[in-house]
Amino acid sequence: MLFAAFVAVEYFRPQPTNWRPTFINRDKIPYGTYVLFDQLPQLFPGQPISTVRVPIASQLLPGLGADVNQDSALSRTGPALRAGKGTYLFVNDAFSCSRLDRDALLRYLSKGNTALIAAEQIDQELLNSLKLDVQPLLDMQDLLAQRRTRGTNRRQQAQAQLLTLVNQPLGSQRTVRLTEDEVPAYFRARAGSRARVLAYERRRRPVLVRVPVGRGFLLLSTTPGTFSNLLLLRPATAGFAFAALSWLPANQPVFWDEYQKQGPLGEQSLLRVLTGHTALRWALVTGLLTGLLFVVVEARRRQRIIPVLKSLPNTTLLFTRTVASLYQQGSNHSLIAEKKIGLFLEHLRTRYHEPTLDLGDAANRERLAQKSGISRPEVDALAKRINLVLTAPQVSDAELLVLNRAITAFRRTAA
Repeated sequence: MLFAAFVAVEYFRPQPTNWRPTFINRDKIPYGTYVLFDQLPQLFPGQPISTVRVPIASQLLPGLGADVNQDSALSRTGPALRAGKGTYLFVNDAFSCSRLDRDALLRYLSKGNTALIAAEQIDQELLNSLKLDVQPLLDMQDLLAQRRTRGTNRRQQAQAQLLTLVNQPLGSQRTVRLTEDEVPAYFRARAGSRARVLAYERRRRPVLVRVPVGRGFLLLSTTPGTFSNLLLLRPATAGFAFAALSWLPANQPVFWDEYQKQGPLGEQSLLRVLTGHTALRWALVTGLLTGLLFVVVEARRRQRIIPVLKSLPNTTLLFTRTVASLYQQGSNHSLIAEKKIGLFLEHLRTRYHEPTLDLGDAANRERLAQKSGISRPEVDALAKRINLVLTAPQVSDAELLVLNRAITAFRRTAA
């Protein structure tokens, strides 16, 4: 119940105003261009209004191949221009074009056609061809700071910028008052420029110019905000955009560019639809976070429980006792005696470096007595005891015990 109430509240909650300058023809936000695009049939009566979602060269040169290099120059013998007259409209925060687009647009204008470019930033290659420069009125930090206050009281207190129209249409106002961030730049003409000033700001720096190109002309404006919904719906500011459009011929078809704002028509992906709506965008984010949580918590590899094995007991002593008891049950201990003597002789060979030690040899016994520090009689007695055990047909418990004590005493006393 609470969840349903939460969904209902979120659904019917008023959405905050989107102040982002999209200049898209279907956006009804303050800085969309829905109002202007909707009024184009009245501004150009009886003329077709076409929305363009392809590059400039592809629109103006129908015979242009799809694999052409956009940075290549347009040759004089290149594809033929679109037949008939027309007016090309560009309204965006920035205007960019490739070398091929620039050449196609200038050739199209030279044949008696017209175009309007309203943008804060204009491609430098196009400006070089027209011998113009765009200079900022505000530095970037001040411009961004003022635009962050859009829709607030601070916005209303911002310093005003006055635009003055030159030869304004009959019945329209001569001056328009805007905020500083809506007039971000102005034009500066170079030597040899043929640009004609149509509007300027309070310091008489041009913001709207007309540049002749062959038999046609190009209108350039650094104030795209004046063509937005917000300023067109205000009677005090709507006159500037309509005055600029009045310079365009009303008897020609109109091409409205959306390619530089929305891209090609084929890029309407599902993800783009999801990110375009707040509710769907939050649903997408929630789904991604839920999936990530599932991967981290539940989808990790489940490890089989490793059983705890008890360490194996050391049964060496038990084994030794068992073997000893087997030997003890028999009456003959010759085998144990032989092993005991063999281990003792191996100890003497290794300890005193006597690889061919033979206790039956007097010289070997003398050398062993000198190396071990044990008297010769004791060495002779031990050798005799060993020889007796080895030659005896049977070894009793007592004899084995005496042999063991003699060998142990020798190893303790020897150096």
